[in-house]
Amino acid sequence: MLKCFFSIGMSLLLALVAVENAAAAQEEKQTTQAREPADDKNVREYKDRAAESAKVLTEIMNIPENSIPEELMARAHGIAVIPHVVKGAFGLGGQWGKGLMSQRGEDGSWSTPAFVEIGGGSFGLQIGVQASDVILVFTDETGIKGLLKSKLKLGADASATAGPVGRKAEVGTDAALRSGVFAYSRSKGLFAGISLDGSVISIDDTANRRVYGKEVTGPQILLDNRVKPNATVQPFLTSLQTVSPPHKHTTKATKSN
Repeated sequence: MLKCFFSIGMSLLLALVAVENAAAAQEEKQTTQAREPADDKNVREYKDRAAESAKVLTEIMNIPENSIPEELMARAHGIAVIPHVVKGAFGLGGQWGKGLMSQRGEDGSWSTPAFVEIGGGSFGLQIGVQASDVILVFTDETGIKGLLKSKLKLGADASATAGPVGRKAEVGTDAALRSGVFAYSRSKGLFAGISLDGSVISIDDTANRRVYGKEVTGPQILLDNRVKPNATVQPFLTSLQTVSPPHKHTTKATKSN
């Protein structure tokens, strides 16, 4: 009988300990959640943006016949990928979206990505709202430096052209140097070059500060190599490194007096 009571007592004690442990674990979880920064949701959003940008670039470069030409990718000084750009609302044109950009050095390596935004564009009458993935290929440093100073208006601060399509399509050096930016768009599965004249590209300083955890600027990220990539942006950087052919560094000829 005593043995039976002892067994029951031990069982109750173990059950009590299990309940207390579960309660303590729940309390710790709630305390941890309370300690999380208010902008953690935004950080997750930036991580999703980087992952989506990587996915868009990988998918487009894996299109058998209609990807961005390898020659153009080889000459690229910078690549910006902006997934899910929303265009046309309430009968007005224009577009808005957020993505990432990386600059390529002379040795062919890609910089830590910076977060960017796109806005503006035409204001013609449009019906409905459309979403598309946008890729910008910068063929010289002028457009990149203009972007880093403040913002870059395509068609004004830098010449922009609808990019040629086809993995093996040839892009002459003259054509590449005449256009500072080649623009592409994928909408409803259709991928093609697109004109983005009037659109404004700018650095998303808020996102960069939250992702890299300190006061950083666009030039520090893209040009000075002062900021190291982290887990949030690594998928985008890995995609760039995977799809990019060997770099062919070109410079735009300057006019002599």
